Amino acid sequence: MKTHKVLLIIVAFALAKFSYGQDKAAAPFNGEKILGLYMHQHWSYNHPYAVRTWSMEDWKAFLGSLHQLGYNYALIWPMLETMPDPLTPSDSANIKKIARVIDYAHQVLQMKVGIVLCPNVAPNNEEAAKYTFEKRPFFHTDERVDPGDPVAFGKLMAWREKLFLPLKEADGVYIIDSDPGGYPNSSNLEFVYILNAHRKMLDHFRPGIEVVYWAHFGWVSYSKFYATGNLISGTVDEPRDAITLMSKQHMEPWGVASSRYGPHLADAIGMGDRVINFPYGAIEDEPSFPLTLYGGDRATKGGSSGGERGVIGNAQSHVVQLPNIFAFARAAQGLSISKEDYIHFADDLIPGMGIKIVEGWEALQGQDPARMRKAAQELDVATKKTLPVGKLAGLMFNNASRYLNDLFLQLNMAASLYDFRKSLDGGDKSKIKMSLTLFADAAAAWQKKHGYSSAWYWPPMSEALHRLHDPSVDAVLDEGFVAKEGDNGFDRVKKGLATMETETPRLIEAMKGAAARMK
Repeated sequence: MKTHKVLLIIVAFALAKFSYGQDKAAAPFNGEKILGLYMHQHWSYNHPYAVRTWSMEDWKAFLGSLHQLGYNYALIWPMLETMPDPLTPSDSANIKKIARVIDYAHQVLQMKVGIVLCPNVAPNNEEAAKYTFEKRPFFHTDERVDPGDPVAFGKLMAWREKLFLPLKEADGVYIIDSDPGGYPNSSNLEFVYILNAHRKMLDHFRPGIEVVYWAHFGWVSYSKFYATGNLISGTVDEPRDAITLMSKQHMEPWGVASSRYGPHLADAIGMGDRVINFPYGAIEDEPSFPLTLYGGDRATKGGSSGGERGVIGNAQSHVVQLPNIFAFARAAQGLSISKEDYIHFADDLIPGMGIKIVEGWEALQGQDPARMRKAAQELDVATKKTLPVGKLAGLMFNNASRYLNDLFLQLNMAASLYDFRKSLDGGDKSKIKMSLTLFADAAAAWQKKHGYSSAWYWPPMSEALHRLHDPSVDAVLDEGFVAKEGDNGFDRVKKGLATMETETPRLIEAMKGAAARMK
């Protein structure tokens, strides 16, 4: 252990100047189990697919409908980490907006709100200042701060304190142990001192704000990843060690959100009553190209796997993942999840369209291009009419025609992919060229609308594209998230993550280039 660093951290905390007065403590946890949804602002793409683009009216609409589904907790990552000093006007506006969201959730919906913070991520001020909040790429504007450097870490906490002040009515602060976060070869002891630093900061605002350790990958294992560039998952003993250390720090109120280790993470150490299960990816993977998921048991297993304090799900493109957001909530509440239930849900989005919407969702999960195109055509016809909106239309921001057009574009893209894959089986080069061109165009049309540009993991697409043996296409598909070049493991990880943020448009261009080169 780097004991000398820990001692320096303690001294730095003791000398820190907190300038804001205390408010009364929040009410303690009242025993109601959490049913939450994570809304993070990490990825920069178009409205309304990316959460960072939502207006206050969007937030009201979405949370209002979410509450009707039974959700009682909103977890928000406001991206304080890459906000430069001084703040841009767009950063100030977002902080104020999230503060209003907290007030609205509390006062109108009686929902609780948690705020996510990364443990040791600070802005690269020079780079971050070049962008508005809405357009800022995270992995080009972030820095990792050594938790054992009292000067650097003290500056981080001082800036974080100023940023968090408007958000002090939040019910909890969730601090993740890994992505994004970590430092080469750092220890659990240093991580717990990071948590305790936030406890001290929050106590100066309002002592009742809960500190929640978000156990995602393990601080020690992820810090080794930064040191070596090799990602190796640690055992459950790693987060349990961190929890045990937390329990000795007088950090009340505190809890644990378990996203990789399941609802029973802390049972063996007698602290299972502090755990909220957070089955990351049950609703949607992240990062992921926006594509609606429906059916199967992914969301239902996640929703029904609550810890003693409840369960939280996550999505990235919420307006695209409505079926799984619905299924997760139903499972968490022990309610039925039949096809008829989905149809009723879809009718509550757009009255009279339930059967056609569910057919579109179902077709999109399959491999039948004819079925996909038939479903897409029916949806396209419907968009030409004046459409009513239902009681849950806030989930799609009350825009029925846009929602149906989104599903149309996805079905058209998927149908084009399976046509392309079939052409590869036939071996006719002219048909391969044509079908690849059509798929690239369909993918570009959907990508242009949502604007997402990061990693694109879609196994049937990757498998088909690899069969082309095109060097430019393979180069993008095989990049991974750790660069092959760099001075050290940390440098390779940072470069790889930054490169990943432009993967999707580069892959589409590579597909177009491959098609153009075919004879």
